[in-house]
Amino acid sequence: MTQITSSFPHSSRGELFYGADYNPEQWSRETWDEDVKLMKQAGVNVVSLAIFSWAIIEVADDKWDFAWLDEVINLLHKNGIAVDLATATASPPPWLTKAHPEVLPVTKNGETLYPGGRQHWRPTSPIFRRYALRLVEQLAKRYGSHPAVIAWHVNNELGCHNNYDFSDDAAEAFRTWLKERYGTIDKLNFAWGTAFWSQHYVDFADILPPRQAATFPNPTQQLDWARFSSDALGAHLDAELEALHKHSPGVPVTTNYMLGRGTRGMDVSSWKVDFVSNDHYRVQTEPDERDELSFSANLTSGVAHGAPWWLMEHSTSAVNWQGINIPKRSGEMARDSLTHVAHGADAVCYFQWRQSKAGAEKYHSAMVPHVGPDSQLFRDVVKLGENMKALAEIRGSHRVTAPIAILFDWDCWWASELDSHPSSRVNYYREALDWFVALLDLGIRADAVTSPTDLSKYKVVIAPILYLVDDPLQQRIHEYVHDGGHFITTYFSGIVDVNDHAKLGGTLGRSLDDGTEATMWTDPIDIIGKSVEVIRKYDSGDVKGRPAVTRNSAGKGTAAYVSTRLGVQGLKKLLPDLLKGTKAQSTLPPSLRGPVEQVIRSDGHTEWEFLINRTDDPIDLKDMEGDLLVSTGVERKARLAERGIAVFRRKL
Repeated sequence: MTQITSSFPHSSRGELFYGADYNPEQWSRETWDEDVKLMKQAGVNVVSLAIFSWAIIEVADDKWDFAWLDEVINLLHKNGIAVDLATATASPPPWLTKAHPEVLPVTKNGETLYPGGRQHWRPTSPIFRRYALRLVEQLAKRYGSHPAVIAWHVNNELGCHNNYDFSDDAAEAFRTWLKERYGTIDKLNFAWGTAFWSQHYVDFADILPPRQAATFPNPTQQLDWARFSSDALGAHLDAELEALHKHSPGVPVTTNYMLGRGTRGMDVSSWKVDFVSNDHYRVQTEPDERDELSFSANLTSGVAHGAPWWLMEHSTSAVNWQGINIPKRSGEMARDSLTHVAHGADAVCYFQWRQSKAGAEKYHSAMVPHVGPDSQLFRDVVKLGENMKALAEIRGSHRVTAPIAILFDWDCWWASELDSHPSSRVNYYREALDWFVALLDLGIRADAVTSPTDLSKYKVVIAPILYLVDDPLQQRIHEYVHDGGHFITTYFSGIVDVNDHAKLGGTLGRSLDDGTEATMWTDPIDIIGKSVEVIRKYDSGDVKGRPAVTRNSAGKGTAAYVSTRLGVQGLKKLLPDLLKGTKAQSTLPPSLRGPVEQVIRSDGHTEWEFLINRTDDPIDLKDMEGDLLVSTGVERKARLAERGIAVFRRKL
């Protein structure tokens, strides 16, 4: 699981943090003074600095220019604006890649990825690591005790564009990783099942990354490659973090994760930081994108074990990198931001402060748009800053445990979507999100959790597509159910062990006897236990009349199995039956169940209830208990604006 400390950046005024990536090197010195003035007007109290500044900090090999950075940090500090200082290692300068082209990543087809974009570096390159750490040490020694610097920002979006590098450096590091994992070549041969297709190895030196092959590469090799690639990025994070701790003790360190449906390659739950931060961008062409934002924020809280975290990047409006980039509508910027706060974010930041006039992201929205501060967008930014100040009292509070946990596991994500499977349509993230959205539709809170070590605090645990199950997890689930917990899992679960060795399988697709359409998958189920209850049956095809959803009593609890993909609407119909007797129910008034998402934070003395409007229509709240702390849109206690959020405070 993610190793985090209790260290979170300190705000001298006890406020939530509000700000953005700031790139003053793109602008004239005169603009800096205007920026600071506007930041104060907007309530900005923190900026992330120097994220892509390596080329102008180290202008040539071991030739440094810190004058501009000194000036801007001092200017920000003078005006009460804190700095999250990046290590600037995300994008190597042209002089480095010219002198050392061997730091450039290589694709699985053997093609070199050249400079001209960003993240053009190999996570396992010893040459890149040497230059990167020299830069980190220079920055840490110079600014590590500066009163403006409240946090360190390692690299940027680790693995976003260089997650899988198939170079010779990576091959050598992969072999070392495999030796540490397996110890002997015989154990590796067993784990990889190399008796198949004559893949038997006699020496670790013979092993390569799963580069482009004539047909399907070895599946366990692919799974180990995913594990290794994530660990390689984590090792680079460790190296920078260690240097920062050495030369800048006491200043907390983070790196911005990318928890969302499009970034499956990095198991950030295994990385080490002082506090968790995340970047999230809505894909507005997706029909479930509003709820996906909530799920991502919820999952980030799970990675942080419920502790406060930092929303490092999101957008004020449209982005530039999607096929169709849709501006946000009225109220959406505030709703998006405060939804992250509801799920535990104590900092809300954007990419970026001022919209660029040149470069690849000049059409990406910012806090100050091209038109300038005399704009509706900037007025909305100022208003959100006021709401962030009004919510200052929640700083440091934790999310209140929900009645239901949704177990999320990267090994299952990677392994369940390998090639040469019964179906190429298995989508691990989609299935987990479907359960989350179905529970939202019923008004029931759920926590996305990445660590199954303490399941006892949840009335119900849902493990969608629990494809890969090791013995310790199987034992924890058994104990959870035996002690009175209620466990639900789905199709394509319990199929393989940690080596991706098969236990069972099957695939078809039919309808259920309640009219729900079963899609993509059907497991033929034989009932052998006397206590097994059939919740749903198939109603068509070769499996007509056979069990589709079952529940079995074990000890004081129950275990249920859903043998097909039902989608949100099917799960919404099924869940009331699965949850009977579990005490996992909604605490919202019936009229709010579905239209409103409820999230609760608490410090043990006070509780803050966030009510998030999931619709485009205003909603009557009526008789809500507590003091109204914040309401976006319509400023009335009894009314929740379309795309709005209301926050109520209650003393415990």
